[in-house]
Amino acid sequence: MNNTTLSVGSLDARPGTKARGTVRADLGTLTVDIPLTLVNGTRPGPRVVITAGVHGGEFTPIDAAARLTALLEPGDVRGQVIVCPVANPPAVYQGRLNVSPVDGVNINRVFPGDPGGGPTERLAAWLFAHLVDGADVYVDLHCGGIDQVLRDFVGYRLTGDPDLDKATAELAGSFGVEDVILGLKAEGGNSHAAAARRGISAVLVEVGELGQRDGTTARRRVDGLLRALRHLGVLDPDDSDPTPVREWVWSAGVTAEATGLWYPEFSFDADVIGEVAEGDLLGRIVDPADGREHTVHAPADGRIFYAMHGLTVTQGDELAALAVPWNPDTARRHDTLRTPGLGAAPDETDHRP
Repeated sequence: MNNTTLSVGSLDARPGTKARGTVRADLGTLTVDIPLTLVNGTRPGPRVVITAGVHGGEFTPIDAAARLTALLEPGDVRGQVIVCPVANPPAVYQGRLNVSPVDGVNINRVFPGDPGGGPTERLAAWLFAHLVDGADVYVDLHCGGIDQVLRDFVGYRLTGDPDLDKATAELAGSFGVEDVILGLKAEGGNSHAAAARRGISAVLVEVGELGQRDGTTARRRVDGLLRALRHLGVLDPDDSDPTPVREWVWSAGVTAEATGLWYPEFSFDADVIGEVAEGDLLGRIVDPADGREHTVHAPADGRIFYAMHGLTVTQGDELAALAVPWNPDTARRHDTLRTPGLGAAPDETDHRP
């Protein structure tokens, strides 16, 4: 029997109950209310934390998380499930972009955060302290934002812990998404990377693009989450067959070297975004003032998994991310592979797993 009350801040769920509400987070210069659903089963099992709304403008994951909370019942659950459909309220409700309107910071570049930092760093620290650090499994839901096309994929980071890496690989393959991209090091400020460094089985799930409000995709996302919860033993198994997966590693991220108007040479259709070779022309950035062109070439071989759809870009914006099929031999040359969107490096004094 599970005899442990599940508590986050002022919100409590006794064994066999489900609690929904908000918990207030103090970000120094402001406070925000974080919506949560706590589902506490009567039988023992893992604690699974699911977040969405880390970025603004990514509506399908938020919709899917909200739909999942309506489906989960304590009598069906082994262990505990925490669902946070809007992890970053300022970005979701006010900004609708990757960066927060409060301070211009992308929260998914600063995890695990800093309780003494700016508002977004404090929010990242709050999410880790109150949700992620107590988890056995962490799932962060994303999609292509309002200016981004994307091929569906699940991502995770290798940690060097064979048991943890094996469990996370199996988790990544349980969502029914064909493409799985692994990072060869658990570095940077992404949520799942920071969780992996702390010994948590953590994945990033990217399904959907252009920030679309797509009920069909949201339902497909919920089906994937239910598959993963069955894989983890949180829900009873069914007779569905596993989906074969293709494994990839990131080969490069492509960033804008100038501000201007972006004219890509590849198709915006995520189903046909194809392979590129190092040196291939990816597009042009045109200065609207004088018409001067800056050409953008692929820095490495790879398949484009997500790319900038918007017309206007500023210097440093991410234009595309490339991945190549996984071959264990590439693990010996990980320094030649550039994972996109790493953000800040982890504190070298933090030696937690």
